[in-house]
Amino acid sequence: MKRHSPILAIALPSIVSNITVPLLGLADTAIAGHLGDAVYLAAIALGGMMFNMMYWLFSFLRTGTGGLTAQAYGAHDADECQRMLCRSLVVALVIGLAVIALQEVVLRLTLDAVAAEPGVARWASRYFRLLVWGAPAVMALYSFSGWFLGMQNARYPMAVSITQNVVNVLTSLSLVVGCGWGIDGVAVGSLVAQYAGVAMAFVLYARRYGVRLLTAGRGRLWTDGALSRFFTVNRDIFLRTLCLVAVTTTFTATGTALGGLTLAANALLMQLFILYSYFMDGFAYAGEALGGKYVGGGHRTAYLVLTRRLFVVSLWPTVTFTLLYVVVGRPFLSLLTDQSAVLDTACRYLPAACLIPVASVAAFLFDGLFIGATATRAMLQSMGFAAAIFFMLLWLLPWGNTTLWLAFLLYLACRGAMQWLLFRSVVRRAFPAP
Repeated sequence: MKRHSPILAIALPSIVSNITVPLLGLADTAIAGHLGDAVYLAAIALGGMMFNMMYWLFSFLRTGTGGLTAQAYGAHDADECQRMLCRSLVVALVIGLAVIALQEVVLRLTLDAVAAEPGVARWASRYFRLLVWGAPAVMALYSFSGWFLGMQNARYPMAVSITQNVVNVLTSLSLVVGCGWGIDGVAVGSLVAQYAGVAMAFVLYARRYGVRLLTAGRGRLWTDGALSRFFTVNRDIFLRTLCLVAVTTTFTATGTALGGLTLAANALLMQLFILYSYFMDGFAYAGEALGGKYVGGGHRTAYLVLTRRLFVVSLWPTVTFTLLYVVVGRPFLSLLTDQSAVLDTACRYLPAACLIPVASVAAFLFDGLFIGATATRAMLQSMGFAAAIFFMLLWLLPWGNTTLWLAFLLYLACRGAMQWLLFRSVVRRAFPAP
């Protein structure tokens, strides 16, 4: 256990912070699932897809910032660490304001693409128009989370996430149950929590690092070399995330086309994927932070040892989640909805969801290791290959929800397989021979 302590020191706080995110999604889903009509649950799923489509595209603010900051930290370049946060926050503010300005365009394009039922579209639009005002806060949280991790500080993102999600649950319950706001209460609760999270991040940042990080080295903030590397890394992550969003959006859109009942059932099953993914992201973050530090310091052997230990320590959660989903999958889903038709439909496809941990574990771990090495081109290549497999299967195989889940599982497995094949070249580029 001692040899895994550097990994666990980052992974465990990250898991605690990450696990609050799916718990928040579960709370929103559970609240909507008990409002008396499946249309509310479907609307939350569709609204969530809209925000995933937007926000995931800009997740480079976390991943890119984290990888570059970790390398600067490993190289003992304190000034560059400081400048990385400045760059990321400036870009975050610009993106957040642009999202608000373009909200109606995004909403209309999404609704036209998925052809949702009128009732679902109406409530999803209402949810979206309220929650979109949190875009600047979400972008800033990406920047802070990535930077804290790059500085080998996993506790601050944990504190921010816990604060945000506690505020969200309490506010949503108060507005929905206490005030009868329905789906509006779910949206406003999330909005309030997003800005509460940013406030907490600023407080922790000022307490530990002070204002010097936003003032040091301003003259070199946007030098040509720094600017080029920042946007090259983030361009590849953006395109990689675009592929991810395309798969996820198609998954939800296909479920929508198969009917509101299938959409609602898939929304429940995807909570199993979200639970596992946020748990495993803790180990990916450890690979990102420690891997970036080793790359920045030129420690090739330490990077390879880290890789082996990440896969060893991740074996137990993968096996545990798989067994839990097999044994208590149906009782768990029944906690999220009291609508028997939705529950029965979800349980028909539960065996596929139980395979998610095994299919996706390698992809999660390699993502962290590749980000730490800023091997963003390899990440893009592996994601592009896996996405192509997903869409090819949907096109070749008979139309239906079984095909949809088969394509999704193979997409997850192919990501990890392709990254494994590219790993040796990633190591060579990260640690060039003298």
